[in-house]
Amino acid sequence: MVTRIGGARRKTRSKYSKQYRQKGKISLRNFLQSFKEGEKVALLAEPAVQKGMYFRRFHGKVGTVLKKLGSCYEILIQDHNKEKKVIVHPVHLRKAQ
Repeated sequence: MVTRIGGARRKTRSKYSKQYRQKGKISLRNFLQSFKEGEKVALLAEPAVQKGMYFRRFHGKVGTVLKKLGSCYEILIQDHNKEKKVIVHPVHLRKAQ
């Protein structure tokens, strides 16, 4: 068998990088934010926090909140022609317009 090369953050240097002025400590407001069921949210990763991060393919997608699971949320997103459920920590979510 061939060993798997790379992990979950492979090839994400530019995708998960922050702008110069956004670097530093993360905001507790973003870390502790809450969402209601049925609310539209955008998946935008906070690279300083690896816990509760989604797979890199879903970066920038917009989905709806299904329910709260512990401190995380279950999000329903559209991946090409399939609907997928992703469990994401609220620090990686933003309210969508």
